[in-house]
Amino acid sequence: MASSTSTSPSGDAGNKRWWQGATQQQWGTFRSAYLGWALDIMDLMLFAMVIKHVSADLGFDKSDAGMVMSATLLATAAGGLLFGFLADRMGRAKSMILSIICYSIGTALCGLSDTLGQLMLFRVIVGLGVGGEWSAGSALVSETWPAQHRGKVMAWIQSAFAAGYAAAAIVAAVVVPMYGWRWVFAVGLLPALLAFYVRRHVKEPEIWVNQTRRLSFTETLGALFSVHRRNTLIGLAFTTAAMCGYWGLFTWIPTYLATPVAEGGPGLDLVKSTVWIVIMQVGAALGYVTFGYIADRLGRKKAFLIFFAGSALSVPLFVMIHTPGLLMAFGIVVA
Repeated sequence: MASSTSTSPSGDAGNKRWWQGATQQQWGTFRSAYLGWALDIMDLMLFAMVIKHVSADLGFDKSDAGMVMSATLLATAAGGLLFGFLADRMGRAKSMILSIICYSIGTALCGLSDTLGQLMLFRVIVGLGVGGEWSAGSALVSETWPAQHRGKVMAWIQSAFAAGYAAAAIVAAVVVPMYGWRWVFAVGLLPALLAFYVRRHVKEPEIWVNQTRRLSFTETLGALFSVHRRNTLIGLAFTTAAMCGYWGLFTWIPTYLATPVAEGGPGLDLVKSTVWIVIMQVGAALGYVTFGYIADRLGRKKAFLIFFAGSALSVPLFVMIHTPGLLMAFGIVVA
């Protein structure tokens, strides 16, 4: 942060657009976090894009693939805790760098898998890094941008999630026909280059630098589950339900799109599936950004409940649709 206005609201700042008057450091953290979000989701979703090819080659079924993805997502939770702790001890930017390297290497290793066990191990490494990037990146941005615009800034950064999901579909569509599924994961090593950018261009937030004492992991848990126990438990319950619903749906959408009509799917080929996924992510990006503006206007809780209710209503309707055109149109709403 270049000045005190970076973290404390003022009447002047409140009347400005969120990007007006932003400092060089704020834009540096924004770019780094946006790219980090997009690339970690790309690496995370590459497996979902090539499940059919990987399972056929390594000889496992959909239930095994589900276990691999479940292990990956559980690892993101562990990675959030691990790298979040490191972010408090050694700095947000440094923790973010380590997390990017972690998920990049893990993704590349997936392409070398010869057994289901190896694949699961490497996907756990991916999950640790992805979860770590989420925690370190969100802390870095939240402590650099002013509070009155934080919802909008985080929403624009979160929209990178949609870009990363779409990028994973495009990578798979381009690479699989030419080189096979293993080289899809090799592309996942490229995000490691982002670590060098972060190392050079991103500084630690002043609020972290100026801290005189760092809480231990035990002290942090004590604050969460004693002082703030009610909010912590409610937040965990809602976000756990949201995450289960989201990943339960979007992990399997690429496989569902490729499922033959005779087996209950739309039977789309790789190119058509990719186009469908990219269009759907346009809706996701709009949702991320809209949420941020509503959150800054109505508050985080009301915004969360509005979108949570919308998801609860739209998903059951979505799975009842079988017409490809209508499926695509309503898929934008769901996303």
